[in-house]
Amino acid sequence: MELIALLVIAGVTGSIAQSLVGISRGGCFISILVGFIGAIVGQWVGNYLNLPTVWIIKIGEMDFPVFWGLIGAVICTGFIALVSPRKV
Repeated sequence: MELIALLVIAGVTGSIAQSLVGISRGGCFISILVGFIGAIVGQWVGNYLNLPTVWIIKIGEMDFPVFWGLIGAVICTGFIALVSPRKV
């Protein structure tokens, strides 16, 4: 159940990030992947800039930084939008 909850949270943050950037590549799997990578990137950026951790959801032994996950997912989605070919 913990893994399913983490997948849902990552999917939601990835979907929000894709809609904020304005692209929709892939589907549910890509949204989950972007959400997880965004959590890693966002947490790294927050730690690098010595910013506090905001809005963490603790599920079992795992912590998911929702705010930094969303920031990181927007960064990752923006990068994907820049390097991927545009549809005509």
